[in-house]
Amino acid sequence: MKIAVTGAAGRVGGAVVDLARAEGHEVVAIDLPDVDVTSYGQLHAALVGCDALVHLAAHPQPEARPEPEVHNNNVTASYTALRAAADLGIDRVCLASSVNAIGGGYSRRPRFDYFPLDESHPSYTEDPYSLSKWIAETQADSIARRFSHMSIASLRLHWVRDEPPTGITPDDADRGGFAVRDLWGYVLRPAAARACLLALSADFRGHEVFYIVAPRTYVDTPTARLCSTFYPEVPLRQPLRGNAALFDCAKAERLLGWHHDT
Repeated sequence: MKIAVTGAAGRVGGAVVDLARAEGHEVVAIDLPDVDVTSYGQLHAALVGCDALVHLAAHPQPEARPEPEVHNNNVTASYTALRAAADLGIDRVCLASSVNAIGGGYSRRPRFDYFPLDESHPSYTEDPYSLSKWIAETQADSIARRFSHMSIASLRLHWVRDEPPTGITPDDADRGGFAVRDLWGYVLRPAAARACLLALSADFRGHEVFYIVAPRTYVDTPTARLCSTFYPEVPLRQPLRGNAALFDCAKAERLLGWHHDT
């Protein structure tokens, strides 16, 4: 395949580019300053002749830029990518969403209705970054309804790392409890890249959302104890043994054939 990758110079983008080339694909690497992904004309021109698109370009957190800029850039870029792909007949699209699409680390106090989280959980976003990711998923729903031949995967990636985090306490008091709100999760960069490429060949039509998270937390405290300590009001839908993650990635395993471990 000839695969376009926006945000190709980023952490995930670079890994996707390297893996795609290693697997024998032709890659069109797209990033600033050559192409502004919020410009339909520029992105459309860059995508001509491509078979698939991995859209990763975005401001990665609400503090990256002023809040309106984070929101507006991300929302415009995701719609531009989706619509340009649709107009060019690019049937396979992978979008980088985030576990924060339902609210979480950047919320003042996130609301979780149950654990482990799956793709059916409602969204309670309140910051501009998380909202932009939720909107991107809604855009993908809309595009998939209009262009029913397309297959669009939104990957809810967690904290992308080269190795598991260490030295972080369960309550992460020095960062205002961010680890608690973020649910002690992460994903290794090679695993995130593999998920992006698997999404381009998976057997589904329409738009599907997938959690892409490591199967274990990065703290030593058993997950059941974390839940009883920090989220005693949240019901558990299944036992969480050992250091099991609070994100259910069964859908990614079932539809994409994705596993975290390399």
